[in-house]
Amino acid sequence: MNKLLGVFVIGLLATQSMQSQEVANDTIITNDTIQVVAAPKIQLNWVPTYNEALKKSKTEKKPVLIYFTGSDWCGPCKILDDQLFHTDKFKSLSENDLVLLEVDIPRRKDILDPEKMSENLYLKEKYKVKSFPTLMVVNHRGKKIAEKKGYVMTEYYYPFLESVIRKY
Repeated sequence: MNKLLGVFVIGLLATQSMQSQEVANDTIITNDTIQVVAAPKIQLNWVPTYNEALKKSKTEKKPVLIYFTGSDWCGPCKILDDQLFHTDKFKSLSENDLVLLEVDIPRRKDILDPEKMSENLYLKEKYKVKSFPTLMVVNHRGKKIAEKKGYVMTEYYYPFLESVIRKY
C-alpha cells in the first residue's frame, strides 16, 4: 500500500512540475549547446486614462474596448490576458480597429497610484461592473455599445469584437 501511495505521489509531483514549466520559448541549438530564450511578450497600446481613450476614439473613429480586470487576484483575467491580449492576432485587430483601455481593480493597493485607482473604481461603478473579466465596448461619448462578461474560450472573443467593429 505504501509503495502504491509513493508511486502516486511521485507521479503527481512529476506531472505538476512538467505543467508548471509550460512557457512559450524559443530553443536555439548551436554546436553542442542548447539555449532557451523566452519569447518576447506582445506589447499593446493601452491608453492611460478614460478621457484620453474617448478623445482618441473620436479622432480615430474607433470604439473603445475597456478591459475590466483584477490583475493580481482574478484567475480567469490572467488566462484571458495571456491567451487573448498577448497574441499577434489580437494585436493586429486592436491596432487597426480599437482604442484600448485597461481598468484594473487589484487587491494590492501598491500596484496602481491612488489617482488611477480612483478613476478605475469610478468606471467600475459607472458601468456597473460586478464580475471579472469584463470586456466592454463604448463609443467616443462613453455610451456602452457591447459587453462580454466572464472568461470564455479565446476564439469566441473575436466574432464578438469583429461584430462590434463592423457595426461601429
